[in-house]
Amino acid sequence: MGVQGWIAAGWRKRGLGPVLLLPLALAFALSANLRRLAYRLGWASSVKLPVPVVVVGNITAGGSGKTPLVIHLAQELSRRGWRPGIVSRGHGGNARGVAAVSDSSEAAHVGDEPLLLARRAGCPVFVGRDRVAAARALLSAHPDCNVLLADDGLQHLRLARDVEIVVMDERGIGNGWPLPAGPLRECPARVAEADVLVLNGDAPVPSQVGPRRVFRMRLVGDRWRNLHDPQRTCGAAELRGRRLHALAGIGNPLRFFRQVEQMGLQAQSHAFPDHHVFRPSDLAFAGVDTLLMTEKDAVKCSAFAPPETWVLPVEAQLDPDLAQWVVEKLNGPPPA
Repeated sequence: MGVQGWIAAGWRKRGLGPVLLLPLALAFALSANLRRLAYRLGWASSVKLPVPVVVVGNITAGGSGKTPLVIHLAQELSRRGWRPGIVSRGHGGNARGVAAVSDSSEAAHVGDEPLLLARRAGCPVFVGRDRVAAARALLSAHPDCNVLLADDGLQHLRLARDVEIVVMDERGIGNGWPLPAGPLRECPARVAEADVLVLNGDAPVPSQVGPRRVFRMRLVGDRWRNLHDPQRTCGAAELRGRRLHALAGIGNPLRFFRQVEQMGLQAQSHAFPDHHVFRPSDLAFAGVDTLLMTEKDAVKCSAFAPPETWVLPVEAQLDPDLAQWVVEKLNGPPPA
């Protein structure tokens, strides 16, 4: 499981491990609260960009479905006549400063999620630890861009935002403690300050939510695509009877494994840490006929994955229409 997996497992309850980490958690919470206070009191200032900014993030560590949601919003805003761009930190990449992301970029350089965004979202993607600098570089290179989506930018307070979207999944706030004793990046009350809460899957509405809009999101996909030959696709029925191994190096691997099971497939599951840097040995499972993986993992494995590696693309479905709500928020509601 590794240290990261051991800590994440402990976040589900308030056991001995989290208790031992409480001093560090209290220091983290104090630092985060002081930072927010500095922005509230004007001791630190946010930078307002010439185009509206929509931030998608969460208050917990680990994946909750932000990347599929950003892809959905980029595609839907484009369909409605907007010209979006995406900025991301580039977690897991070694790029220094600001970097543009293209279909041919290396995940080791720009990060796995930005590479997936560049291949799926159909709009410019720039990465940088300083999201303001990344946004300015994107707007300079693409002056026609008229709205920015900030992937995982909720805590990047230096970037002023017009819309805040918080995403939560069925794990909720875990044991309710700050990092590293729990999964919280910010206090649960922060959810009520956002404009929108998106609940992924069967996530319950948290008690901390105030009078904000709540949307339901489901990630759907039923056709597998061969990693090395994307023209080859198949349904779950064509994979049954094979010796299957499913791997996931995402924030919530169980979500992918459950999806595989719900498709009627029996696979041996292999969970890896989020943003794991895969090596050929990680994929060398004894007796494997077919390997199943997520899109996020696939962008890092194409150079050495076996021929029968299948990837499950997913699409985000929102109820009600979140993209239309964002458009109305930015433009005002259409005339009656």
